[in-house]
Amino acid sequence: MKNFQTSATATTADMDLWGRTLAAQLDVASQDLGHDIGERLRVARQMALKTRPIPQRLLRHSLALQANGTLSGPPDEGLNLWRILASALPLLALVSSLMFIQAIQQDLAETDIASLDSALLLDELPPDAYTDPGFVQFLKIQLHQNARHD
Repeated sequence: MKNFQTSATATTADMDLWGRTLAAQLDVASQDLGHDIGERLRVARQMALKTRPIPQRLLRHSLALQANGTLSGPPDEGLNLWRILASALPLLALVSSLMFIQAIQQDLAETDIASLDSALLLDELPPDAYTDPGFVQFLKIQLHQNARHD
């Protein structure tokens, strides 16, 4: 038996022609077989036709019921303007929310520094207090306690 080699340039029409030729040759060769062998061949052909893959061009334009009960239409080919905008929207939301968080954190840091500076300027402190590493922490604790009492 000869093997049919497909090339990259073989078209669907060529494949259909080859399939019809092969089917005709099989039909001619099966005429000399007995009835029981012919029936087994017929059943085998029917099973092969049931399991053959459906061409993509037929699937492209049909609706299909998925396993979860949803109805899916034909896939949209290419990107249109709305798809591009819809895919850019989550990125835009992420960037804007990160910028908003950055602004809030910067505002909180500036407020914290301003309250420490005002506490330092309003209190009478010895010069050694400014060089003490724990003094800033002490001022933060004092500011929080004063805020609770007010």
